[in-house]
Amino acid sequence: MDMVLERFAFESNHTLGHLYVLYDEPKMQCIDGELVNVDRTYVCDTLEPKRRNLKKERLVPFRTAIPEGRYRLLITKSYQFGRWLPLVLDVPGFKGVRIYSGNYPADTYARPGIIVGWNRKRTMLVNSRSALQQLMLAMTAALDRGEELWLTIA
Repeated sequence: MDMVLERFAFESNHTLGHLYVLYDEPKMQCIDGELVNVDRTYVCDTLEPKRRNLKKERLVPFRTAIPEGRYRLLITKSYQFGRWLPLVLDVPGFKGVRIYSGNYPADTYARPGIIVGWNRKRTMLVNSRSALQQLMLAMTAALDRGEELWLTIA
């Protein structure tokens, strides 16, 4: 299963994005009464720390979004959270990058990672646990089909 995180809002203390699951082949969907080829489906929104240009700025632990790139994902037991969560592998300069639930930019300051939810209010996510559960179901279904999990951050 391939996913893409497209960042769209770069604020002084956080970054917002949209998370999509990509299709192997485009699918036809009816959008506003027209049939359209669609190559991905929207899953939820994301919240990360501030995005920094690591070629020009230094990495600030727990205050820096992970760099753009393609990363392998696993679902592993998080002892910090006490549950099974997605783990983003081989992120340069980072250790233990998780995808987890939370609501505010300050929630990203204690742990490196990506918070999922829906951006319905300024500078926060809502229904984060529900978004994480939906994402985990999609990821475990892909693993059950024998697929690898990949995340591209753009």
